[in-house]
Amino acid sequence: MATGHTDPQRRERILAATLDQIADEGVAGVSHRKIAVRAEVPLGSMTYHFSGMDELLREAFTRFADDIVAVFELHLGRAGTQEEAREAVVDLIHLLSEGPRRELVLTQELYTLAARRDEYRELTHAWMNRSRRLLEQHFDPDTARQLDALIEGLSLHRSLDTEPHDRELTRTAVRRLTSAPAD
Repeated sequence: MATGHTDPQRRERILAATLDQIADEGVAGVSHRKIAVRAEVPLGSMTYHFSGMDELLREAFTRFADDIVAVFELHLGRAGTQEEAREAVVDLIHLLSEGPRRELVLTQELYTLAARRDEYRELTHAWMNRSRRLLEQHFDPDTARQLDALIEGLSLHRSLDTEPHDRELTRTAVRRLTSAPAD
């Protein structure tokens, strides 16, 4: 194992290993020892780089949320018209639901922590706000909030369904939500 002086990426490897460990065994399966082995770092590196498990989990989940927001930015940033934005939302739903199970598991693990602990609720709230701001570049705030929930819900349902629905059904749902008259 390299020393900290010759291993400037050690902290990043620890964060990546933490997310991998959570994806494999859930938050309950995370320990300093398991992550150190997985990251191929000395056990002492865990407490050198992070004050404790909470800091490590918060930073790892923040990194995960940043990665998902980057996917939103990529897809929604390309949209120049409302129709292109609708199609970007459809793309997001299918990308998130058809992508690696790892992202689904990490999302659900974070949501479970957020349901139990305020500091993770704040993290998920910040994540949702960032996603909604990106959606608000194309849709009004109420519609953006509903679309964010639709993206989360349909992605989860599609990924867990034995026969997930096709793009046209997703497109119809997005169109209905974004074309509805205001009350």
